[in-house]
Amino acid sequence: MTPRIWLLALATFVTGMAENITVGILPALTDGLAVPLGVAQLTTVFSLSFALAAPFAPLLTTRLPLRGLLCATLALFALCNLAAALAPGYTALMIARVGMAATSALTCLTCTLMATRMVPEALRGRAIGVIFMGICSSLVLGVPAGMLLCDALGWRGVFVGLSLLAVAVLLLAWRGLPPARSSERIAFGSYLRHLRDSRLMAAQGVSLLMIAGHFTVFAYLAPYAQHVAAMPAAWLAAVFAAFGIAGVSGGYVGGWMADRLGTGQAIRLAPLLYLASLLVLPLSAGTPWLFLPVMMLWGGLSWTTSPVVQSYLAQRGPDTFPAGMSLNMSAMHLGVGLGSAIGGAVISGATLAATPWAGAVLTTLAAGLALWSASTPAPPGFSERELA
Repeated sequence: MTPRIWLLALATFVTGMAENITVGILPALTDGLAVPLGVAQLTTVFSLSFALAAPFAPLLTTRLPLRGLLCATLALFALCNLAAALAPGYTALMIARVGMAATSALTCLTCTLMATRMVPEALRGRAIGVIFMGICSSLVLGVPAGMLLCDALGWRGVFVGLSLLAVAVLLLAWRGLPPARSSERIAFGSYLRHLRDSRLMAAQGVSLLMIAGHFTVFAYLAPYAQHVAAMPAAWLAAVFAAFGIAGVSGGYVGGWMADRLGTGQAIRLAPLLYLASLLVLPLSAGTPWLFLPVMMLWGGLSWTTSPVVQSYLAQRGPDTFPAGMSLNMSAMHLGVGLGSAIGGAVISGATLAATPWAGAVLTTLAAGLALWSASTPAPPGFSERELA
């Protein structure tokens, strides 16, 4: 994969870190702004803002050169982080978080679109996989990075650090990326065509339900690992580090699957593999030395689906791909909220140990949608390999 693709992944990494970076610094942040911990819903606001902003992002990609758009977006992201660092109160910080989410959504979409334009079609899945490696890395590393910066510079210094990182990537992008322009003309009708295509909407459902099934467990992984899987408290940092390594590699594996197997076969296989790993997870609970590798397998397979689905959307609906890609990013973030809510309800109504089984139900629904989506008649020109 060319260095330019990794540079795009770096851009998604930097902007994606903003989503979870407040998790580890929340106590210091709420003390500094004198607000109760319970009302500081900074991650939820980011996720919802991302989901709402993503569908509108493609409207900009057809009107501006992609490199210039990416650099402008990174500049706005840097300004939003400076605004957060200087925020006099909680309301100002919330407004800055909405801006971070909107610019992060536009960055992710622009980078994914550029990646698909910069490689041959045979490598498109792996290029998307590299972009999702950046996104996954940001979600995993955002929490510890925020904690380290907060210890050294205070919570305001965390946002200053993000701003400086964004400026550094902006300069690299301006010098290292070609001034590409999107070839599609995106109009409201593009969204309508995508929404009317039942097989494409089934693929969107795969993303939403798979992410929801994942976060039913992942949102509560720390207490699950400690109280159900009998992991010693001292191991928790290593558990999350191992999960992060596995998740980052899973993004590339998903792209590789889409390229080597074809998107039709890959979208059938990815949810089934993930479902198998999720069902094995509770069976390994209580045995730490067994739980750790099973958890890593589960974490890696969880991130194969996103690049597979996006590659499928590009192959099956090339004329609506930018619109479909933006809707898919919204579906993913809605899945985060849905899965976290379902996991919380399961814990309240049953036990923490039941969360993998609830996630398995959602994943089974996703697998059904995937099988149905890939088995429907293909449009003209669809590769025979995709029908195998």
